Amino acid sequence: MEQAVLHNLKILWDYMRMNMDLSPADCIIGFGSYDDAVAARSAELYLADYAPRVLFSGGLGRNTRERWSVSEAKRFASVAAAAGVPSKDILIEDKSTNTGENILFARKLLEERQVNVTRIIGVHKPYMERRIFAALRVYWPEVEVLVTSPQQTLEAHLRSAVAQGLDDKTVIDVIVGDFQRIDVYARRGYQIPQQIPAEAGEAFQQLVQLGYTDQLI
Repeated sequence: MEQAVLHNLKILWDYMRMNMDLSPADCIIGFGSYDDAVAARSAELYLADYAPRVLFSGGLGRNTRERWSVSEAKRFASVAAAAGVPSKDILIEDKSTNTGENILFARKLLEERQVNVTRIIGVHKPYMERRIFAALRVYWPEVEVLVTSPQQTLEAHLRSAVAQGLDDKTVIDVIVGDFQRIDVYARRGYQIPQQIPAEAGEAFQQLVQLGYTDQLI
């Protein structure tokens, strides 16, 4: 990978991760994606007693509908069960296709199960931490939100994604596209607005000029 690409990508990566301190919550919500490490991180938190239940949310979205036949939520539930999470403590929401639906449908499922929720831990890919935090503040403002992700470096995430069947170009395209959504979705009302450092904006423009445009809106 060219050093210019890696340098600019690292700037986006560092901005999009929030590095929050965690505390016990009522539910862990694992957001569906192509990355099984999200399910493993959710299981890790459950087994460390951060919450009494795990809810996996995700049908098939823009990066999995052509790759998998089983829903993201069901796949993640299998990963968590294999890691030692009892099936009785796993909830599955497998109809959502985007982040807003992940939140709304997960919230509805918990309400239907009469689970009282005042604090949640949202788990997603590292570069999605900021996006899910911003979306949760719009779609579920009543709860306290903590976000986390697999404890990976950028380089480790790229290796993991390639091992799961993606290529470097696709993964970078996804990261660049999700960075763009921080701004675009805030203006559309899907997320709360967040300050974007000039350095991150410049890194995004550099990656767009280098051709990483396949996941842009």
